[in-house]
Amino acid sequence: MAAIIWLVAGILLAAAEMLTGDLTLIMLGTAALGTAGVSAIAGTSLVVDAVVFGVLTLVLFLGVRPILRRRFGTPPPTPTNVDALQGKSALVLEEVAAHAGQVKLGGEVWTARPMDESEVYEPGTKVYVMRIEGATAIVWKGP
Repeated sequence: MAAIIWLVAGILLAAAEMLTGDLTLIMLGTAALGTAGVSAIAGTSLVVDAVVFGVLTLVLFLGVRPILRRRFGTPPPTPTNVDALQGKSALVLEEVAAHAGQVKLGGEVWTARPMDESEVYEPGTKVYVMRIEGATAIVWKGP
C-alpha cells in the first residue's frame, strides 16, 4: 500500500512541476517514484521508505539539478535595438554641441547631443553613448 502512495505522490509532484518550471518538484517527484519502486520490490517499512526518499532527494538536488539548470536554464537576456547601443563608442562626424551634432554609431549616422550641455566635441573625437532619447544619442567623452 505504501508503494502506491509514493507512486501517486511522485506523479502529482511531477505534474505540478509543469506549473513552476523550477526543477524542484520534479526532483521530489522522481525521488518519490524511486521510493515507490524500492517499497514495492523490497516491501520496506515507512521509516526505511523515508530514508530512501531523503537520500534520493539529496542526490537529485545536489547532483542532477545543477546539471539540468546549467543545461536548460534561461540565459541572461541579450540587449537589442537601442538598449544594445548604451555604452558603445561612437565617432563624432559633425561638432556635437547642445543643439546640433552627428556621430557614427555602429555603422549608422545618429544625431547626438552631449550629456553635459556646456561641452562641445569636435569631429574625430571618440565618445561613448550614455543613453538614447528618441533618435538622438546622448554622448559623453569620458574622463
